[in-house]
Amino acid sequence: MTLQDPLVGQVLDGRYRVDARIAVGGMATVYRALDVRLDRVLALKVMHPALAADGAFVERFIREAKSVARLAHPNVVQVFDQGTDGTYVYLAMEYIAGCTLRDVLRERGALQPRAALDILEPVLAALGAAHRAGFVHRDMKPENVLIGDDGRVKVADFGLVRSVDSVTNTTGAVLGTVAYLAPEQVESGAADPRVDVYACGVVLYEMLTGEKPHDGDSPAVILYKHLHENVPAPSVTVPGLAYELDELVALGTARNPEVRPYDAVALLAAVREARGRLSDAQLDAVPPQALSQAHDIAEDRTSVIPRSLTVPRPLPVNEEDEGVLRTSPFEAPPAAPDRRRGGRRSRRGLVTLIVAVLIVLGAGAGVWYINSGQFTKVPPLLAKTQAQATARLKEAGLDVRSVEHAYSDTVKRGTVISTDPAAGARIRSNDSVTLTVSDGPETVNVPDVQGRTLARAKALLRADGLEPGMVTREFSDDVPKGSVISTDPGAGSKRHAGAAVAFVVSKGSPVDVPDVTGDSLDDARQGLQEAGLKVTVSATEVSSQYDQGQVAQQTPAGDAQAAQGDTVTLTLSKGPEMVEVPNVVGAGVDAATKLLEQSGFQVKEDRGLLGLFGNTVKKQSVDAGEQAPKGSTITITIR
Repeated sequence: MTLQDPLVGQVLDGRYRVDARIAVGGMATVYRALDVRLDRVLALKVMHPALAADGAFVERFIREAKSVARLAHPNVVQVFDQGTDGTYVYLAMEYIAGCTLRDVLRERGALQPRAALDILEPVLAALGAAHRAGFVHRDMKPENVLIGDDGRVKVADFGLVRSVDSVTNTTGAVLGTVAYLAPEQVESGAADPRVDVYACGVVLYEMLTGEKPHDGDSPAVILYKHLHENVPAPSVTVPGLAYELDELVALGTARNPEVRPYDAVALLAAVREARGRLSDAQLDAVPPQALSQAHDIAEDRTSVIPRSLTVPRPLPVNEEDEGVLRTSPFEAPPAAPDRRRGGRRSRRGLVTLIVAVLIVLGAGAGVWYINSGQFTKVPPLLAKTQAQATARLKEAGLDVRSVEHAYSDTVKRGTVISTDPAAGARIRSNDSVTLTVSDGPETVNVPDVQGRTLARAKALLRADGLEPGMVTREFSDDVPKGSVISTDPGAGSKRHAGAAVAFVVSKGSPVDVPDVTGDSLDDARQGLQEAGLKVTVSATEVSSQYDQGQVAQQTPAGDAQAAQGDTVTLTLSKGPEMVEVPNVVGAGVDAATKLLEQSGFQVKEDRGLLGLFGNTVKKQSVDAGEQAPKGSTITITIR
């Protein structure tokens, strides 16, 4: 019997109706919920109550919301809101209908290389945006890669996000998921963008092979392997995989962080270059059926891992492997016996095959040379500097036709974004290629417009490639009315071209508005003008307690604050509304009072000594049938 989750059916913070539980993690539970204000389905991530009592975890949880809210990237799960409701601390996030990469791997095992790269590239683009914004994810794994029903790939769960510039050297514990921890995380807890690169290398290995690179009977064994063993080439598990894929895994999972790409943007460039070298057959290679293996879901959860588990322990060594060491992640693996059925193909058989092929094709060799010898292929140049790309083209017998420039959020400034024709395209020898070189992210410095008029500030903003945003107004004793007090983001901040900048504009020094209700129009006008305010009179008059021609209402009201030069609107009285007084003599006190009040009058009782215990109205101050101002007081005498 499954117990009902106590949160399902509740409404958190008076806004988020929890409809169903989606997933349970090491630190939080994720629910599908409905924002009842906006009628929008979203994901609600609620921290486990036991952790909500820990200030450090709550701080980390809130940091996730603030960090991800700053990442406007199509491959990052958007965070809408953060808050608390009693013991519940929550994030309201974008809901992605679909599944996680972990779900895909459990169902299908190893993926085709094309599918693996199609998933990896948007993941790296999302992490690259985070890295360039100054953040490290620190917990990349298949559970945090969401694949929507529409095919979109998004990175979620920035729960362990940390500033790139911050130092993380914990002595008691390591935060993360065992299978994806980089060696430097295991050793010291230190984390920079390269730990995300390492985790992505492990994820790529897992997508290509259907299994994790390091296994063991305990977390300690797995951590030891991260420290002391290279991630094996995926082609060891899946024979026939292209060597470029082995290179990518070796590059991303290098145990020495100095050998790894410095961030996800750099790894993304390497992935795209490797893809450009792969044929369609290599990209669409069908992996063998994934090996059946027990899967410990606990291994995939984010954990607080005691540092004592990371102390190196001796492991059995296979003596036959001693002395075999790959010195570079790009060095070809040492020769090994062919594991394919039938053993190694004999050299004599290979020679015989080659001779047979040459005999068959010999007659056409001259034609092949004439038709193909005049052509070459455009070499892959992605992420090469302009000088490197030019040299590479010359080596291939090609020239640079022209160099164009474009902004890029993912390709390093000064390196090649693309070529025309594209890499791998068939092109005549001695032909030329157009290079498109990255100018880096298109960023603009927000100009200093403090003290400028709003119109001038907007013009300066547009001239610098930015757009004027929302305008709010505040009182200021220092900045003249109509001039800019500040901008958000502030002057000197870097923003993408076309980004909006909000203004705070001065309303001038505040002025206390005098209360002129009940004054004549002339007196009211004089008092307001002396306070530095302008006056306008409404064309409509209203009935009020004040005499005709006196001020009945004013906007803004008396004692409010306005800016000097602001306008106060006055509404004049047309005198009180006259109402016929009903007859209440002889009636009981309660009935008389009710009738008079319903007619719009105030009621005052006059009992005297004789009426202390009476309950009958003997007299009324205004006779029945006469007219009296509505709201005026009628006195009833009781005996």
